[in-house]
Amino acid sequence: MCRRFIQRIEEPRKDWKFSAADIRERKFWPQYAKAYQACLTATSTVASPWYVVPADDKNNTHLIVSQIEFATLEALNLHHPIASPARMRELKAIRDEFTP
Repeated sequence: MCRRFIQRIEEPRKDWKFSAADIRERKFWPQYAKAYQACLTATSTVASPWYVVPADDKNNTHLIVSQIEFATLEALNLHHPIASPARMRELKAIRDEFTP
């Protein structure tokens, strides 16, 4: 039996987490893991990738997710639009109206 399950039984703060169904379902873990991998492989694309991050340490989870977001946004190489010469003349005319 998994140490985590034993801790759930022995610690009053965690015993509510224990379910006998966990023990029964544990024998299906290889199939669950295989289905999980198949799902990620089938649906992850270059344009829309999946990222699997650890969920048991929230600080690291948030750090990893923020790094992924930062790298993704940085890779987009975004820039403010450059005004056309006509737009620049229009803006200059507007500015001249308000400048004494």
